Amino acid sequence: MKALRVHQGRMAPLDRDNVDTDQIIPKQFLRRVERSGFGPFLFYDWRREDPDFVLDRPQYRGASVLVAGVNFGCGSSREHAPWAIEDAGFRVVIAPSFADIFRSNCGKVGILALALPEGRVRQLMEVASEAPDTELTVDLEKQLVSAPGFECGFEVDPFTRECLLNGWDEVALTLRHQDAIAAYEEGRSSVQNGSTPPGSRLQSQHS
Repeated sequence: MKALRVHQGRMAPLDRDNVDTDQIIPKQFLRRVERSGFGPFLFYDWRREDPDFVLDRPQYRGASVLVAGVNFGCGSSREHAPWAIEDAGFRVVIAPSFADIFRSNCGKVGILALALPEGRVRQLMEVASEAPDTELTVDLEKQLVSAPGFECGFEVDPFTRECLLNGWDEVALTLRHQDAIAAYEEGRSSVQNGSTPPGSRLQSQHS
């Protein structure tokens, strides 16, 4: 997972509340088992119904910060939703609130799901609408969001913050204990083969 320390990018305003995971990535695209390839189907139904959908407007192509309304990521717990957002090039999603499971799944793929007060999110929506070229800086180390004329601190779960700063997904977290895992497996193999290593807990219990 790519580490996220300071991210700078343009914003795309999705001015909708209660955006659920079925809208983020519809169910017919959940057959893939890979994490890649979902980006083109992000908000598929809305894009098909609306030729002027915000993410398809030229001024928002290449945006890497998605700004949305309250309760973003509600609905089913499908992990494909953050996969699609990440594959479409977004590293940060800003909203007043998120569904808990969606927010957790974002952190597992390197996306910062960042909750800011609703009034501050509205300010960013207006900036993104009126000045699409504006660059927003999200500093996870300092826990600060800033742009010309805008600055706002934020709170983030310490564990999620540490994982994002270091680029640790669940596999990387497990591999941090690789030596201990290898030692355990070696000991378990010895017990199964009937040769308990000297000094092991099992030998001491039978001595």
